[in-house]
Amino acid sequence: MADTPASIREVAAHAGVSVGTVSNVLNRPDIVAEPTRSRVRDAIKQLGFIRNESARQLRAGRSRTIGLVVLDVANPFFTDVARGVEDEASESGLAVILCNSDDQQAKETHYLELLEEHRVQGILITPVSADDERLARLQQRGTPVVLVDSRSPARGQCSVSVDDVLGGELAVAHLIEAGHTRIAFVGGPLSIRQVADRREGAVRALERGGASADDLHMIVTPALNVAAGQRAGATLAELPPQHRPTAVFCANDLLALGLLQEMTAQRIRVPEDISLIGYDDIDFAAAAAVPLSSVRQPRQLLGRTAAQLLLDEALGEEAHQHRQVVFEPELVVRRSSQARAAGQVRASGQARAAGQARARGRS
Repeated sequence: MADTPASIREVAAHAGVSVGTVSNVLNRPDIVAEPTRSRVRDAIKQLGFIRNESARQLRAGRSRTIGLVVLDVANPFFTDVARGVEDEASESGLAVILCNSDDQQAKETHYLELLEEHRVQGILITPVSADDERLARLQQRGTPVVLVDSRSPARGQCSVSVDDVLGGELAVAHLIEAGHTRIAFVGGPLSIRQVADRREGAVRALERGGASADDLHMIVTPALNVAAGQRAGATLAELPPQHRPTAVFCANDLLALGLLQEMTAQRIRVPEDISLIGYDDIDFAAAAAVPLSSVRQPRQLLGRTAAQLLLDEALGEEAHQHRQVVFEPELVVRRSSQARAAGQVRASGQARAAGQARARGRS
């Protein structure tokens, strides 16, 4: 049978002080004289006293925790975001409860209810749908909410995000500069705001180069993971080489790594036969068999900044104002998207010019 933990009254009796003095040593030690503090701490150590943090938090009305709800905890992007959140929270003496919604509305709802029941200081969330009245209701009941890697549609919450349209532009502009004219975009579902924004940036780069959205070969995936990337790679491999895109921009690095695996299995060389760019610049990107070019997001900084905004709202005064922080991404070029040989560039240019001439002839 387990021993019953020592009570605060037993600690007080052992140290020869009042229960109030023990409480002050635990919560406000600076107001207790050093000899008394030492006596109480010795009693705590000898008796093996463990404070009842749950009861203390119940009396205070809020726990010493914050909630973090992400779409996919298996994605290293969210792991790095969580690290940034945890670093900031720990400096304020708080713990982080990490919840994985699996991009499912029902699971997200369950976790939001659970976190509110636990009286967390606030909730950081990459929502399944940013336009969600549940988040507004949470705030109305006194639980601060900050959106992570997402934008507040009505500026009703603080949010921290990355300019994903710019990221898509950077990726495809690089491929165009490297001599590519047959470019594919792999990603989905397009209902995910980040995916849609990255595709929009890709289209903008094409239009700036004189092409159009119709020139972007689309492969919409059901998820943003390695398996979906492998299936997209198999789809590309089935195309005749003369019609196959010579470059692919993937909506995240997991897709790109899956596609790279499939290209290797199909003996299609990267970057000689097909160039490849991912998004997020997770650690595995640089460590891939062919080091992967990627659009870098400041992942840990996203998490740390979001936690700062949440704590400012939760612990600050009524003067808190919601802020929408947007970071700029950075293109990191590695071997997977190296420039094509001069002969290949000329051939692509000649083929494109011939196609344009044929189009003029039909008009």
